[in-house]
Amino acid sequence: MNNTDNKLLSSLLLESNIDQSAESIIEIIKGVAAGPTPESSTAVSNAWLELISPDMTEALVELLNAELERFICIDDGLNNNLGSKSFNGRLADLRREIKASEISGFIIPLADEHQGEYVPKNAQRLAWLTGFTGSAGIAVVLEKKAAIFIDGRYTLQAQQQVNQNLFEINDLNINAVDDWIIASLVPGNILGFDPWLHTSDGVVKIKKATEKAGGKLNAIKKNPVDTVWQNRPRAPLTPVMVMDYALTGQTSADKRAEILEILKKEDLKSCVLTAPDSIAWLANIRGSDVPYTPFSLSFAIFYADGSLNIYNDTRKFSIRVRKKLEVGISIFPRNNFLPTLSALGKKNEKIGIDLSSSAEIIVKTLRDAGAQIHRFSDPCQLPKARKNSVELNGMRQAHLRDGVALVKFLAWLDKNSPNGNLTELSVADKLESFRRKGNNIKGLSFPTISGSGPNGAIVHYRVTQTSNRKLEKNSLYLVDSGAQYLDGTTDVTRTISIGTPSPEMKDRFTRVLKGHIALAMAVFPKGTCGSQLDALARAPLWKIGLDYEHGTGHGVGSYLSVHEGPQRISKLPNRIALEPGMVVSNEPGYYKTDAYGIRIENLVAVVKAPETLVALNVDQQPFLCFETLTLAPIDLTLVKKNLLSYAEINWLNEYHRRVRTSLLPLLDKKTQNWLEFNSRDLDT
Repeated sequence: MNNTDNKLLSSLLLESNIDQSAESIIEIIKGVAAGPTPESSTAVSNAWLELISPDMTEALVELLNAELERFICIDDGLNNNLGSKSFNGRLADLRREIKASEISGFIIPLADEHQGEYVPKNAQRLAWLTGFTGSAGIAVVLEKKAAIFIDGRYTLQAQQQVNQNLFEINDLNINAVDDWIIASLVPGNILGFDPWLHTSDGVVKIKKATEKAGGKLNAIKKNPVDTVWQNRPRAPLTPVMVMDYALTGQTSADKRAEILEILKKEDLKSCVLTAPDSIAWLANIRGSDVPYTPFSLSFAIFYADGSLNIYNDTRKFSIRVRKKLEVGISIFPRNNFLPTLSALGKKNEKIGIDLSSSAEIIVKTLRDAGAQIHRFSDPCQLPKARKNSVELNGMRQAHLRDGVALVKFLAWLDKNSPNGNLTELSVADKLESFRRKGNNIKGLSFPTISGSGPNGAIVHYRVTQTSNRKLEKNSLYLVDSGAQYLDGTTDVTRTISIGTPSPEMKDRFTRVLKGHIALAMAVFPKGTCGSQLDALARAPLWKIGLDYEHGTGHGVGSYLSVHEGPQRISKLPNRIALEPGMVVSNEPGYYKTDAYGIRIENLVAVVKAPETLVALNVDQQPFLCFETLTLAPIDLTLVKKNLLSYAEINWLNEYHRRVRTSLLPLLDKKTQNWLEFNSRDLDT
């Protein structure tokens, strides 16, 4: 902003009776610009203006929005087409800084201080250094060599994005990073790490590998990547909102009373919360600091008197929001967090903290101050996963609106795919446009997976301008997408035949469908874990020697994270029992490399089983089952009916009847006709 614009802003602030300087307003705008891009944001478009004032002139609103747009367009150094240096130059700069820091190497994880799935722009260090934009990875840079570790979902993406002359690309399996460190470090080397970006448990693991190589692991106060990253974005500054009781079904006081009972059982004076989704749930607040997930990046301390102290950028809490916060919730500057922990530790009290998800510096601060560290699981995760009746009803309503958008999209796709001009990008954009027309939508819940033909075989494929394929005739198209609504979160996958499918495609699709139906129809006793049900979804594929590598189901939040724990349905051991109110995905699949991918995904809620399903239960043991929430037709052209049992055909017909009953009244006549035909009953 030049001097003339600065004077105009100062004048307009004075006109609106806003007692802030133009400079402080510009700092707020820069922080808002550092938030998620519009397609991944869950913020209301103009809500950020309340961070400045609830009332302002139209001229001031226009100027502020223009300034925001300008800062959003400024290069943040992440996009190599806009960036000021090549990846070769960035790596060279980092190595010089590593040497100046008197260490031999440095670890760069894809993580922020909260260890979450999605990280803000200013924490995208791995992407800035390597070009890799997947959601899981870690790099290690030494003087003469460097490596990046990614899991199997991103093998192709990493090969496309990362310069292999600069970085070795390795699979991120259980011991890969440790083995590489052991093989690559020279005795006497010092490996540096940022203690904000690694969990306490994670540091123990890396330290063992470093010492086995004869080296030493050192925490570094100033992250060398941050030192050399030119034009690094600021920390995000997006507005916090308070959720209405009509959406949460519980007050924060009710939730805090529940968590307080956990503290009492553990004999704790307080506990530290580092997961933003836990804090959002406990305080009944939401934000927009990271892509696709509506929370604000906060730390918190919960005390045995029921009070909750939240540490965040206080500018995110407008005057209106502060007035809505419940009694017992206090907001403090983020910089006060570590000093408060230090003071708390000096009382030598027993403090609960989740060592598997909390940054090493947090645990070390408490330990160094003399606190009695009590290891326990984040106490909010399990209660948060058990949705109450209000939240479940909200999820149903969100899926109803989502179903309308999905059917309109599928009808449009059916009409337009024969022309051969549709691409993965254009189709994903069209689906988003249908969703954006619905009520209460705040954004997408994750980047849409839009995979045609062989790209559909890449489990977590993310289309780019480079990889963008056309939807070719006689191929399969896989689309995995979801949205964030004020009253719920959605996630759905459909595999669609473009033209005529091959017999093999129909066979594999039907086997995936059989697994999906088997899980959807499951009735199981209370106390059953997801890992005990996983085989139901895999059995039809196992029967012919096939399988899929991903989990069958993940938890889903209520206008929170689309990937929520602690429950899951997976081959991996899981001791968390499925309980009424939990929402999980049901998503078996099959992937033929370089050919096609198949996945059928609905969200389901765990509910009490009807008495008719357990009529012979003489012991009266409580049984549970699943209620399917997702409403969208399954492509019948891909169904090989003679592979389905009578019960499976009945399930499919009944599901499609419910889709029709729910959605037909909400659709126009042409779309109604399309849905009626494409969800028709199969003969039994």
